[in-house]
Amino acid sequence: MQISSKEDYFKAWQEASENPENFWSKVASEYQWKKPWESVQSGNFTDVNIKWFDGATLNITENCLDRHLQERPDKTAVIWEPNGVDEKEITYTYKELHAEVCRFANVLKDQGIRKGDRVVFYMSMVPELLTGVLACARLGAVHSVVFAGFSAQALAGRIKDCEAKMVITCDESYRGAKTTPLKEITDEALKDCGSIEKVLIRVRTGASVPMKEGRDIELLPLLKEASPHCDAVEVAAEDPLFILYTSGSTGTPKGLLHTTGGYMVWAGFTFENVFQMQDDDIYWCTADIGWITGHSYITYGPLLKGATTVMFEGVPTYPEADRFWQVVDKYKVTHFYTAPTAIRALEACDIELVKRHDLSSLKVLGSVGEPINDEAWQWYHKEIGKENCPIVDTWWQTETGGIMISSLAGVTESISTYATYPLPGVIPQLLDSEANVIDDKSGEGNLCISKPWPGMARTIWGNHERYKETYFSAYKGKYFTGDGSKRDESGRYRITGRVDDVINVSGHRIGTAEVEDALNEHHHVIESAVVGFPHDIKGQGIYAYVICNNGKAPTSEEEQENFKKELNAVITKIIGPIAKPDQVQFVSGLPKTRSGKIMRRILRKIAAKDISNLGDISTLLNPEVVEEIKKGAGL
Repeated sequence: MQISSKEDYFKAWQEASENPENFWSKVASEYQWKKPWESVQSGNFTDVNIKWFDGATLNITENCLDRHLQERPDKTAVIWEPNGVDEKEITYTYKELHAEVCRFANVLKDQGIRKGDRVVFYMSMVPELLTGVLACARLGAVHSVVFAGFSAQALAGRIKDCEAKMVITCDESYRGAKTTPLKEITDEALKDCGSIEKVLIRVRTGASVPMKEGRDIELLPLLKEASPHCDAVEVAAEDPLFILYTSGSTGTPKGLLHTTGGYMVWAGFTFENVFQMQDDDIYWCTADIGWITGHSYITYGPLLKGATTVMFEGVPTYPEADRFWQVVDKYKVTHFYTAPTAIRALEACDIELVKRHDLSSLKVLGSVGEPINDEAWQWYHKEIGKENCPIVDTWWQTETGGIMISSLAGVTESISTYATYPLPGVIPQLLDSEANVIDDKSGEGNLCISKPWPGMARTIWGNHERYKETYFSAYKGKYFTGDGSKRDESGRYRITGRVDDVINVSGHRIGTAEVEDALNEHHHVIESAVVGFPHDIKGQGIYAYVICNNGKAPTSEEEQENFKKELNAVITKIIGPIAKPDQVQFVSGLPKTRSGKIMRRILRKIAAKDISNLGDISTLLNPEVVEEIKKGAGL
């Protein structure tokens, strides 16, 4: 169901709100189901027992691949652009992609993977990451992709949490000028993971890696020998499709579980309507499949709609900071979807790097991961879109499965810094600190969603109580997003950022407690407090306040730098380099209430160099420490 006018959008939104059964039946009927549903939607946000298309059975890969074999077998499905400019790209037609996924599924079957088994992917953006997750889905196995920048300890924690049976990794990965020893990191992780039976290794760099007999097997030779035919396993609409781990406000990552039927309908519907692609368009989302964006808008969404999707192994600045524009020019990309962090980083580079490439093929630009600031939006619009391309500023989360609030390209208006309108089926509400719904047309408050939508996560793997507590306890009967938002007179939404203890760094959510737990592992750290602060490129940076053992606090500049390096090494080992603090301030104490709660609000304001309204600090247990921290921050 493609919405093609603003009038149609408002009609669709109203129908999805007032008669969701009828609306979603029509949308879902566009796909192939092995058995029809008994109910479109059941359950509620009070009991947190949501189901969509219950009773139906299907296989999502038949909708991504098999059903296209009649109409578009020779259409390009995936273009893989490697890290190095001198290396040749790989393209797959829908027919070829179908065969590759079947081969991979047969390899998994031969290695003992069955319906319901969990398979962890710890890979760079090689084609086998995409075909591998689809192969799992074809068998009814549950895939869990772990971003290849995470540490061995972080990888091990995720493997153990989902009790994975297999890990698929690379010998090493290329990322710009760097290589990362993924197999070595995997081996380190597996020292403490008893559930793993097999490790498949996709050779990428050809590096010499140790192979454990009976466990480790090279992937590519197996794929070469495998049959290109594999029947799709029938699964229930509410059967698990994938687990994706995301940071929370406590130290333990949450394994968000997405099920099959509702996720499929939501990924396809949102992709089709937000991006408004035509049959011969070329779509490129620059994300990594290790994040939800790569699941929904590199893999499932585009393939469900028979689009051509580009998959990129490298980084925007290698070998030069024009790589994005070179790739757009090379493939005549029409739809380009990236993060504000990347836009700001490239905006800071010489504009001649943009001008050396022909970007006239572009029709639609997209932004994802965090709110985009006005300066970056205007540069993107003018220099990349040449003021001819609508910008879809998409707001959504790992938990939501797909885009929730966004303009529809060329259908509803694009406005700088505004995500604008909710997608049909999304009923947002703004609530104040007293849990009152803000009914005025315009207002500002905490963003909640009041009714279920098909793509939402169903639970946290193995811990439904945590799922209820995290998302449904703050406001009874509503999903609390953790974000603040403004709404204008026309009902358009502007996301203002996180209101909980999660930092959005370059579009990746990092829990402050997770970073604090890691910092506190250092033998000279007694306590730490971590907050986000404004960062010109990343959107938010990580600011750490650290209390050291008596007499162990570094005093000289050199000692401080060395200590910071030690702290970064601890963070990298426990979480990964993505969570390294941008600023570390050594302090003798932290501002606390008399009950012992750290006043992070004060620390956030100091980190942002905004001390205009710190509030009444006289009631703190230790008000004098605030002046010391301000002085240490140069304020």
